[in-house]
Amino acid sequence: MSPLIELLMKNGRNGKINGKGYYIYEKGSKPKPDPSILPIIEECRRQTKLMPAGKPITITDKEILEMVLFPVVNEACRVLDEEVVVRASDLDTTSVLGMSFPSHRGGIVFWADTVGANHVYKSLKEWSEAYGSFYKPSKYLEERAIKGIPLVQP
Repeated sequence: MSPLIELLMKNGRNGKINGKGYYIYEKGSKPKPDPSILPIIEECRRQTKLMPAGKPITITDKEILEMVLFPVVNEACRVLDEEVVVRASDLDTTSVLGMSFPSHRGGIVFWADTVGANHVYKSLKEWSEAYGSFYKPSKYLEERAIKGIPLVQP
């Protein structure tokens, strides 16, 4: 779970369930931004070190893509390690059909192998040191990256 979601839930902000989240939900009207959430967002920024010295970090579009998708790859590696699925292609199919991952990329695990397990691992490791445990690489990913074994290989 992301640090922001954890902070929101700790502060009783469960979205539409209780009418509080990022927005104020009132029956009969559109959700309105809730200004009282700003201290929670600031606390999340502090905890995740996203604004060192009070300034936002600068990252490229590629880094944004990787920071969003590499944790998904990491979770796929956990699922493979725990043998929740029979093979990596099950996760590839699920990612294409279930989360609309671009089919021309072959699925999340296949794509990760084209990017390189070592690159995924090193990036996650760097981010976990900089931003916290959300990005901590799984043992499966670490082992595969160090040994040069493709993620899709049984």
